[in-house]
Amino acid sequence: MMSSNEDVPVRAPERTGVWFVGARGSVATTAVVGALGVAQGLAPATGLVTELEELDPDGLPQLVDLVFGGHDVNPQGVAKKAESLAEGGVVPAALVSAVAADLEKVDAEVRPGYAPGEEDVATAVQRLADDISDFRRRHDLARVVVVDVASTQPPVDHPEELTDLDGPLPVGAVYALAAFRSGASFVSFTPSPCLRLPVVVDAAARHGLPYAGCDGKTGETLLKSALAPMFVMRALDLRSWTSVNLLGGGDGRTLADPEAARSKTVAKRSGLDAMVGRPVPGPMHIDQLEDLGEWKTAWDHVRFDGFLGTRMTLQLTWQGCDSALAAPLVLDLVRLVSAAHAAGRSGALPELGFFFKDPVGGTEHRLTEQFHELVAWRRGLAS
Repeated sequence: MMSSNEDVPVRAPERTGVWFVGARGSVATTAVVGALGVAQGLAPATGLVTELEELDPDGLPQLVDLVFGGHDVNPQGVAKKAESLAEGGVVPAALVSAVAADLEKVDAEVRPGYAPGEEDVATAVQRLADDISDFRRRHDLARVVVVDVASTQPPVDHPEELTDLDGPLPVGAVYALAAFRSGASFVSFTPSPCLRLPVVVDAAARHGLPYAGCDGKTGETLLKSALAPMFVMRALDLRSWTSVNLLGGGDGRTLADPEAARSKTVAKRSGLDAMVGRPVPGPMHIDQLEDLGEWKTAWDHVRFDGFLGTRMTLQLTWQGCDSALAAPLVLDLVRLVSAAHAAGRSGALPELGFFFKDPVGGTEHRLTEQFHELVAWRRGLAS
């Protein structure tokens, strides 16, 4: 019999797996470097929304308890990618050096990704799911969140027709199906139609798993979601909103494809129109400028009418590092979706629309209202 003064065993905290689709890319690597740095006290938690008091960070999975792995078709290792990001000023070189051994361990958990045409969809889904399940078993993880941070995917013209594995499924859908089959939740941080396809929605419902997406709201659209409601609340008449986006790196090369760019511009346009309550005229451009590398520049020219029809103009320029803007949001989503999974939530999580340009399951685009919804949802989850 245990005496009253004998030590009582303390249960180790649950660990959460983070499985990246595009694990050796810029966003995933920045997220891993950042999580390791913050967890080890080597970097501040700037940009992490889940560290705000309103979201009860102590009740969420802690960064130190995250275990990373993923899929990728790129052979370049995570550590090498981190070094290149440091050279480009995206992450601190000293931090990359300090966590170099951890990055090698993460890279050892990366498995070959899915390349369309190299294997049939059913075989790919099972292989990818087995990788995720093996990852969870080997590390004794309480749960796994799969996060798609791969390249932008073209839209699907007739999504209602994709009801089974026999259709021409987009890449994101294959990974989502694999996630659900392995018992993992799913986040689509990239522009992708996958979470609106019947075959994917049905799979999530069948396995009772939550999902969130899509297209992370990191830069210019973040500004629009804050500024567009201002014009509406002040009864100012928006005449036009012209946007020019310049970006380099892998995302720039992907969006040089008109079909991929269409997926991005549809999300940007629909949010603005929804906030204003009508279509707002104005061209929207996304152009590649290789010299920008990981950085992006957005220029907006807004024309509006004030009292007595007086025509006025707002011009603004946004310059930011895409990976550094996206990475903390990815970690926020991992923590929140994992908590939702632990609480038994399933299906779409529209309350996480605060993080997305094109929220799956939701229609709210105004930033302040989205934040209030997020806080209320988090409080309900905690209770």
